Amino acid sequence: MVKKLIGKKLKATRLKNDMTIQELAEASRVSSNMISRIERGLTIPSVEILMKLAGAFGMSINYFVEEAERGSTIVHTRKGQGEPIFFFEDKHQITSLTQGLRDPGFAVFYDTLEEGCDSGQGGMVHTGEEFALVLQGRMEFFIEEQRYLLEEGDSIVFKASLPHRWVNLHTGRTLVMWVVSPPPDVTQPSAETVQASAE
Repeated sequence: MVKKLIGKKLKATRLKNDMTIQELAEASRVSSNMISRIERGLTIPSVEILMKLAGAFGMSINYFVEEAERGSTIVHTRKGQGEPIFFFEDKHQITSLTQGLRDPGFAVFYDTLEEGCDSGQGGMVHTGEEFALVLQGRMEFFIEEQRYLLEEGDSIVFKASLPHRWVNLHTGRTLVMWVVSPPPDVTQPSAETVQASAE
């Protein structure tokens, strides 16, 4: 997670200074390939490299290190920058908005459901509570086989110990925000793990 936090901070700082990766590479004497890998969260830069990058912006290395340390207690996510944690046949994508938060008591997910997507015929059952808010589209929930129709702006909250499932009724894409407590373990997500906790 530290890799991603430093990478996001580096990219945001570079863009704020209106610099391309190549321009930053020339100013810092760090290869453009290395900068690209750092920004994508693929590698943790050495102290020497961080010093060079910070120096190119006229900043202290603490600017990046302290941000990474704070990241475990504060997660700031800009539009479109959430952490994708699950994909299923181009029909279902789950993006986490709380990934990286230290000891969270809940998790927030942004769910993108394509036309015809559903959670399966078997009702999900697990511990905790769930809240769903339809941001766009139209979907149908079944909780203990009781039907609930949710359209844009509608929400539902329920005990996850009740058998539940959903279907996207919209002729296009439906977007849903989920709040799940306790948060599921999505360190190595699978369809079964995530769908059981963030339908």
